[in-house]
Amino acid sequence: MGRFRNLARVGVLAVLVAIGLAVIFRGQVLRLAGVSLDTGTGARAELSLPDGLEATVFASGLGTPRFMAVSPGGVLFVAERGRDRVVALPDRDGDGRADETIQVGSGYERAHSIAFTDAGALLVAGETTLFEVTLGDNLRERERRTLVAGLPADGAHTTRTVAVLPTGELLLAVGSSCDACEEMDPRRAAISLISSDGGQQRLYMTGLRNAVGLWVDPATGRAWATDMGRDRLGDDLPPETLYEVVDGADAGWPRCHAGSIIDPQFGSADACAGVAQPAATFQAHMAPLALVEWRDHLVIAFHGSWNRSTKVGYKLVWLPWDGAPAGAAEDLATGFLVPGSDDALGRPAGLAVGADGALYVSDDKAGYIYRIAPG
Repeated sequence: MGRFRNLARVGVLAVLVAIGLAVIFRGQVLRLAGVSLDTGTGARAELSLPDGLEATVFASGLGTPRFMAVSPGGVLFVAERGRDRVVALPDRDGDGRADETIQVGSGYERAHSIAFTDAGALLVAGETTLFEVTLGDNLRERERRTLVAGLPADGAHTTRTVAVLPTGELLLAVGSSCDACEEMDPRRAAISLISSDGGQQRLYMTGLRNAVGLWVDPATGRAWATDMGRDRLGDDLPPETLYEVVDGADAGWPRCHAGSIIDPQFGSADACAGVAQPAATFQAHMAPLALVEWRDHLVIAFHGSWNRSTKVGYKLVWLPWDGAPAGAAEDLATGFLVPGSDDALGRPAGLAVGADGALYVSDDKAGYIYRIAPG
């Protein structure tokens, strides 16, 4: 019995030693198996932009602000996931800074994305529930009803993203439960089509591992999604992707990545046959989130890598846009990641074009909303 007790002690000690070697926590950075994770509170970033543009702080002190939407009245709304609420940030005097932070409502199951319907109702996507909120004149929630309940919970990816089609129907993206696996729930790693009243639902596009970014081009009515590639295939595979969201299309996950890369675990010789091809690809592990058109370019927020030996992402990228990608991607805003630093000041997440024509960027690490406009 004593021998087994000693073995158990040795096992526990080995685990503790392994953890001590693998994990170093110093308030800012957590290193796990050679990977650097961002854990600090962040700070204001001095953004580098193309000539003629400047960035200012529109709002600060927010708790994990994620996706944003502009109301029919021109007010910027933000899903504040860290506080599980939605806030409105009016700028009544037009000085480029929010006058106040108004709590619209709370208790949305870690609200991640929001959108406005043509009728002016606010859609709020929580982890397992899609809510429709009626607003009062004071910008606060007056009434709430559940459009969709029982969305798959837990797992690796817990954000849900909603977008409104010109028909009034809704697209809802649900990420995979894992890095790479065969899902039991077909709604995972997919985008579903939902009727405006929530009564009808069906799969729309599948094989998208984690399509957090979802945007409908108002000029064409076509929908587009960013998709995060799987981890643990090295620093440079598979690339991050941009897809047009097409009814009935299959992007191939988990058997095929980026249209042509066969998965070593789930793939076979014909794994990529017939899969949807990405409209654009980007450096692996940059973690694309929100996307929106601005100044004849498609802007994408890259949240930043976690399982890569050298960090990438932590920036805004834009590429010429003419209803589809029309040129090579270039950096729009950098400075969230300080060169040579072990930690990032911020992580861009949400994007919105304001009623004033400026580009608004949420930083879900430092709690800022930046405003980018001609200077």
